[in-house]
Amino acid sequence: QVQLVESGGGLVQAGGSLRLSCAASGTIFRLSPMGWYRQTPGKQRELVATITRGGSTNYADSLKGRFIVSRDDARNTVYLQMGSLKPEDSAVYYCNGKNGGTLYWGQGTQVTVSS
Repeated sequence: QVQLVESGGGLVQAGGSLRLSCAASGTIFRLSPMGWYRQTPGKQRELVATITRGGSTNYADSLKGRFIVSRDDARNTVYLQMGSLKPEDSAVYYCNGKNGGTLYWGQGTQVTVSS
């Protein structure tokens, strides 16, 4: 079984930046793709970004240019660098990863952007 733990969330002023991390542990065969999603009250969980082991990335159109996803396979960790943050970016951010045909989710980390 794979465990995913997010970190790096918190309170930040509009226009600021934040870096989220997601570390994986357990019995890992191949963790790809990995991704970031977010969810606010009353809304369905939505895609933020994904990245494959080969480095191919995919972003939500509205976030392209402000957010960057990356991964460090030696550390089994995926990152999300967020810049020019807006109040509408406030949400619980979740990471996930596919391992051996099974999709795993972390518990999420809260990001709050104040105006």
